[in-house]
Amino acid sequence: MLKVAILDDYQNVSQQFVDLEKLSGKYEFKIFSEPFIDEADAIDQLADFEALLIMRERTPMTKNLIDNLSKLKFIITSGLRNKSIDLVATKKRKIIVCGTDSNIHPTPELTWALILGLARNLKEEIDNMYQGYWQTTVGLELKGKILGLIGLGRVGSQVAKIGKAFGMQVMAWSENLNLDTCKKLDVLPCSKEDLIKTSDFLSIHVQGGERYKDCITIKEMDKMKKTAFLINTSRGPIINEDDLIIALSTNEIAGAGLDVYEKEPLPENNKLRFLPNALLTPHIGYVTAENYSMYYNQMIEALESCVNGKPIRIIE
Repeated sequence: MLKVAILDDYQNVSQQFVDLEKLSGKYEFKIFSEPFIDEADAIDQLADFEALLIMRERTPMTKNLIDNLSKLKFIITSGLRNKSIDLVATKKRKIIVCGTDSNIHPTPELTWALILGLARNLKEEIDNMYQGYWQTTVGLELKGKILGLIGLGRVGSQVAKIGKAFGMQVMAWSENLNLDTCKKLDVLPCSKEDLIKTSDFLSIHVQGGERYKDCITIKEMDKMKKTAFLINTSRGPIINEDDLIIALSTNEIAGAGLDVYEKEPLPENNKLRFLPNALLTPHIGYVTAENYSMYYNQMIEALESCVNGKPIRIIE
């Protein structure tokens, strides 16, 4: 019987979306709902498993981890791209890596939840309502404000459309900005420096990796308006987290809305948790019932295809 580990099921909900009992005659499943202490712990606990069903970019599939899991044959990840899998190592070991489809709209939706939350001081107002207070802050209107986008791909384009619907002026920059997309969406292309200096809300929508690591540091935050807000629903390392803590602590910028972090889960003592002008969510941009249903069911579908010798949605 094939031993299968379902990793990083933080909410312990995988069995709500896929019926593992139906497969109990073919597979022996174990669900891991807590992050591993470290890589050594992961190696120890996963040593006997032949297949891993993983949630994208939670437990990193490093070369060291892969090389130390001698029984591993298959890795099935949510999404069709996962930069935390060392594909060179999997190819060398002849481990098959497959993915799933993914809905694109949940992340833009959460982006706007963060933007609106910052503009209308929702964190403070909601907390104060439970303390018995009434109308303690003055919010901002979005109409006429400048929305700056770092990245105008699939997610950024959706965010841009909603910004236009709110009556905002939308600007964009990235290293490979598509001018045809800008024209189609009525988005003004600009330099990175102009985007940073001009934006009232600066939202990040580029892929992680070395290209955009530390794209926003204290140098860029010093150039932002003191009334500006920074939003990141992409990848934590795109913003230098230590610099952001300084900028928020000194009111160099008005606030930040974050769904992603340098280290995840975000440590309990991380200073971001204690800043009143930081609106934080726990990387839930893709965490919807619709996405989870797709992920877990397509993971099982991909696992079955691998076992039958006809793998689908292969990631190379």
